[in-house]
Parts: sequence; structure tokens; C-alpha cells
Amino acid sequence: MKTRAVVLRGTSTARPYTGSRPAEVEELDLGAPREGEVLVRIAAASLCHSDLSVVNGDRVRPLPMALGHEAVGVVEETGPGVGRVAPGDHVALVFVPSCGFCRHCAEGRPALCGQAAAANGSGALLHGPSLLTDAAGERVHHQLGVSAFSEYAVVAQESMVPIPRDVPFSVASMFGCAVLTGAGAVINTAALRPGQATVVYGLGGVGLSAVLGARAAGAYPVIAVDPVPEKRALALRLGATHAYDPADATEAVRELTSGGAELAVEAVGSPKVMAACLAAVARGGRVVSVGLPAPDRVLEVPALAFAGEGKSLLGSYMGDAVPRRDIPRFLDLWRAGLMPVEEMHTGTLPLTDINEALEELASGRAIRQVLDTSGMLGG
Repeated sequence: MKTRAVVLRGTSTARPYTGSRPAEVEELDLGAPREGEVLVRIAAASLCHSDLSVVNGDRVRPLPMALGHEAVGVVEETGPGVGRVAPGDHVALVFVPSCGFCRHCAEGRPALCGQAAAANGSGALLHGPSLLTDAAGERVHHQLGVSAFSEYAVVAQESMVPIPRDVPFSVASMFGCAVLTGAGAVINTAALRPGQATVVYGLGGVGLSAVLGARAAGAYPVIAVDPVPEKRALALRLGATHAYDPADATEAVRELTSGGAELAVEAVGSPKVMAACLAAVARGGRVVSVGLPAPDRVLEVPALAFAGEGKSLLGSYMGDAVPRRDIPRFLDLWRAGLMPVEEMHTGTLPLTDINEALEELASGRAIRQVLDTSGMLGG
């Protein structure tokens, strides 16, 4: 079948993206779902900073690539052996399609699945090579097993979680990456306890989701740090109790918490910010890093902070989430009013405006833009 999809053929650091236009909508051929795979009509796809990192080359991926990894849609067709979903089901797509059998999956850490990492790194699907080809017959790679900036996508059944049909597509589209990663970092990786002081550096979709997770888990105070005043104001509306510019944050956090927070979440992808987080936590405090720095960036911090002060630095990929467990419970928190993720929605755009959306994201103005991939949001 045919599908219109956003394709990246070469990375670009030129700005504005509206001028360089690194990504364009193309008509691609999409193969039928194989065993264990599902055809999904994409309803809404959120634009994440990880997408921008592929466009600008910070995250090296095989090209050409059909972009998009955070989305929601409706099951159209299932391949042989699919038992998790059926046609008509609404599903949130997940960018790590865990195999269920490797060491990490067996330990309850499917976000670290080795088989999924290999498939994602090569631009394939969990059950086989890419099913996308362009007009010249060239194979187009999948982004993280999803490629959701498209009217349709074939994905592994392990890449999806059924969700209730009454959840708006624009809301549900943010749960497969931003909420899993940010709230998961606080609830799963850090195992935050009620009353613990928490500071979040970086207030994009992931950082704000960490604020929501901290609020839902009972943290106090919840401190938000970002150079953009509008993002700090939004964090306060979402449940942060205090908000600071990075230039003032370390001293303010230490004074507010009588020596330092018990948890700091780094959602920027900057070694400098990781070091600031380590300085902002008290003795015995924890820093959880969820941002993705460029591969050549190096972290330099005082070595004595660890054995000498009992501090810890924890990495968190996809919030150490178990998607089939965590997406339903985070949706329950949304339904209860404890995770108002719709406040992060900063615009709805058609596929053809992808470069304008990238420009907004790169500027720092946007938090979570939603692409209306197949006209389903207007219905």
C-alpha cells in the first residue's frame, strides 16, 4: 500500500529548518504486516527532541529514514500470530519493542532489550527488515521501530500498548515517550518517596513530565529549572512549587532545601547540566540523567562526590518503564487530574509543516507539537 511519510535523507544543522528543509513528505510503499506485526493508521504523532537530534546528526541513524517515534493510532490489520491487539483497537506506540526473552527483559527492564536495540540501531523492525521503499525502490529505514510521521505504519506488536478509546489522540500521543521517560525517571528509576525534595533541570516534554511524575508521587518541594520564563511558568501550573533560571538555581535549591535536594532530574542532555544537578543534591542525593547528549560529550565532576558524599548518578532510558504496565497507570493518573499532559500541547500541524515544527522545537519555544498525520484529529 501507499503512505505519505516524512523522510530524512541527510542531516542538517543549518538554521532555520524552514529554509534548509531537511525533512520532506514523500509517498512510500509500505509492505503488509508479517508474522507478529500490525498495520496501524496513525492518528497523532508528537514531535520530540530525539527527532531533532536525528535531523541535526547528534543521534546517528541510517538514512534515508522515515521519522517519528511517539504516536497513537488505530489498528487496521494484524499479521499472523498477533494476539495482543485486534482491528479497531486504539494503541500507543512505544519506541523500544522488547523481545521478552533477553536478560534485560527477563529482569523486568525491557527498555534495555538488546534485540530491540539492535533492530532500532539498524533501522529495521523487531521481526524483520524495513518494509518501506521509495519511488526509486530504495529501502527507507524505520525510526525506532515506529516511523510515525506517516499516514500508516507497520510495527511489531511488541511496539504497542492498547489504550481506552475515550482518551483523546492528542493526549495519548505523548505517553509513549515523554511521559514514559520523564515520569518513569522519577517513579521507576529514582523510586521517589513522598516528601522528598526534587529538582528538574530542563522543561521540555520530558522534563515537564518529570515534574508531573514528581507531583503525582508526592515530592515536596518540586523545583523546576529552565532559562525560558514561559516554560518555568508552565511548570508552576503543572505542579512545581518553585521555578528558577539556571543561573540562580544551585544556590536557590540548596537554600530552599537546607543543603540540597534528594533528587535531581537532568532532562537537557548536557554534561554541564549533569554537573549542576550533582551540585544541587544533598549528601546521599541522587541524580537521574534522561537527556541524550551528543556522543562525543564528556562529563567531568568531582570524584569525591560519590564515595565521599554518598551521591549517585543514575542513567534512565525510557524511564526504566514497562510500557504495558506504566502507560495504563499513567493514563489513570491523567484521568484523575494528576498528570494534565494536555497543558504541554503547543500546537497541531499537518505533516507538510514538519520543518516549521522542527524550527519551533529547535528555538526552545515549543514543548510538544502534535502532527495530524491522517486527518483523524479533526473528526
